[in-house]
Amino acid sequence: MLKSVYLAGPEVFYPEARQHGRRMQAVCAEQGLAGLFPLDAEIPATPQGQSLAIYQANRALIDRADAVVANLRDFRGFEPDSGTVWEVSYALARGKPVVGYCPTAATIAERLQASPHGRLFDAQCAVENFGLPLNLMLAHSLTAIAYGSETHFAGLKAALAQLQGI
Repeated sequence: MLKSVYLAGPEVFYPEARQHGRRMQAVCAEQGLAGLFPLDAEIPATPQGQSLAIYQANRALIDRADAVVANLRDFRGFEPDSGTVWEVSYALARGKPVVGYCPTAATIAERLQASPHGRLFDAQCAVENFGLPLNLMLAHSLTAIAYGSETHFAGLKAALAQLQGI
């Protein structure tokens, strides 16, 4: 039975990230789960060694969690946050169930075509068009993908519901 879930995603970069994390943890608590948010870890205040401490703390939280729920929305382009993708991959390698969520089921190609550039190529290379909302390696490795277009919390709730059914 699942008891805790690591909350992976770019929320740590949001304004008022800690408050956002607390709201995410409240959504988890409504589902009977303890939400482990990356910013809850004790990190030294000095910049020296801080990045390594963040890496180690996040890895420890993932190791402690029973599962991972990951916000895989577009971040700085048409792909998810690379740190979140690493956390997903690490959890999968550890044998943990991972449910990702996106604001829409639109494919990468559909989102690109709707962009002002309207093309299937970025500046230097072709963009895959397999009818998936995420890169094929990520989409096929996840335990499930949930969608919640109304709000971020709708996506989180949909992902937690998928996770409870596993």
